[in-house]
Amino acid sequence: MSYALSSSAAGRRSSLLGLVIGLHVGVFALIMAAKTVVPQILEMPLIVDLIPPVEAPKPPEAKPLPMAKPQAVRPQPQPKPAQPQIEATTSTVPAPAAPVAPVVESKPTPPAPPAPEPVSQARFDADYLKNPAPAYPPLSRRMGEEGKVILRVSVTPQGTADNVEIKTSSGSARLDEAAQKTVRTWKFVAAKRGDTPVQSWVLVPIIFKLEQ
Repeated sequence: MSYALSSSAAGRRSSLLGLVIGLHVGVFALIMAAKTVVPQILEMPLIVDLIPPVEAPKPPEAKPLPMAKPQAVRPQPQPKPAQPQIEATTSTVPAPAAPVAPVVESKPTPPAPPAPEPVSQARFDADYLKNPAPAYPPLSRRMGEEGKVILRVSVTPQGTADNVEIKTSSGSARLDEAAQKTVRTWKFVAAKRGDTPVQSWVLVPIIFKLEQ
């Protein structure tokens, strides 16, 4: 029995070893066969198709909107203002009593200022004054001097000449001096404010003229 088992085991081992060796030989043969085969490259023609460029879509053009024609606005007729109408009616209802204004104490009005008293101008031509005319200077008479002198005289409340000034000269100093000298002695009617004599000024013209 032991002999039979040992012989079967040895047979198995030998078969396995042969199988392994056969596999190695096959693999080696395949490797050698692969080395002997020269790879061949097939030349294929290169075909290029030209594709037209794709145009980008254009944006839609903005078309102007149609303009609406302005319509003429007709002015609305303005309503005429109503005219007030006055109606004459008779009312039987008594009118309300007017409100009584409060009594205001009236202040006494100040007395009005007195009216200004009338003022009368001084006079020198009254007949009762009997004022003498100036004497004609002899030299002026011989030289034929003539002229008109106007004197400005300040008359006192008593009717005398307080000051005698020459307002307009006659052109001759002798004639002017003769007129001043005479008028200083004249009597005047004094000016009055109301019934009161006051100081005032008066113009006295004197004419020197030779008799033909």
